[in-house]
Amino acid sequence: MIILAATPIGNLGDASRRLIEALSTAEVIASEDTRTTIHLMRALGIENRPRLIPLHEHNETTVAAELVELARSTDVLVLSDAGMPAISDPGFPLVAAAAAAGVTVTALPGPSAVLTALAVSGLPTDRFTFEGFLPRKGRVAYFAGLAREPRTMIFFESPNRLGAALADLATALGADRRVVVCRELTKLHEEVVRGSAADVAEHFADGARGEIVVVVEGAAAVASDLPTGIAQVLALVADGAKLKEASAEVADATGLSRRDLYEGALAARKA
Repeated sequence: MIILAATPIGNLGDASRRLIEALSTAEVIASEDTRTTIHLMRALGIENRPRLIPLHEHNETTVAAELVELARSTDVLVLSDAGMPAISDPGFPLVAAAAAAGVTVTALPGPSAVLTALAVSGLPTDRFTFEGFLPRKGRVAYFAGLAREPRTMIFFESPNRLGAALADLATALGADRRVVVCRELTKLHEEVVRGSAADVAEHFADGARGEIVVVVEGAAAVASDLPTGIAQVLALVADGAKLKEASAEVADATGLSRRDLYEGALAARKA
């Protein structure tokens, strides 16, 4: 079978007993960086010497087939450098290939920078979306596309681009949007900076060091009357959106009933 194993995101003490046992007995390990895996095993005092197979963004689509075949006869332990494989790290093509081939996939849960940052952010946790790494270019337009997203949003960003990215965020989403930057989570110099988009952008204007997770407040529901909401739905449909999806988007942005918007827009189209 394929075993996805979460590794510490900073603090070695977060290595679970199941991870240590798996590393101690594994015959085959596919890892994002085999050097990092060797370092982790040494730090944990593990003397096992399994077969190590690189699995990274440049080879994962070609190596997946080989690993799936191996997993038919032996367990293949899959590791990223930190956190859970397949979450903005190598692993997804392998899991998809294994599922298609009928090979069992399981996981050893553990540390996650995404959930850790969300939990300490102080922003709503009942609904959230993970957007992965921010684009290097066109960030203002990218953020503008998320301006009406009501859920808390989580991003990864390079420390060198952090200041510029936060400035773009403030431009697109508004200077008052609440933002939390989590730096070096679980490590000695862990830092959590909370504030308005403008204040946090200023704080990190010169960049930062370490691993970065940015958590952003979702858009507040905007009060609107039903006729206006229906007009917004129809405008989205005219731009190519499906009626059901447009109704859901306007409902999330305004707090109006999705059903009322759908039925009202449907009636308006038939009139």
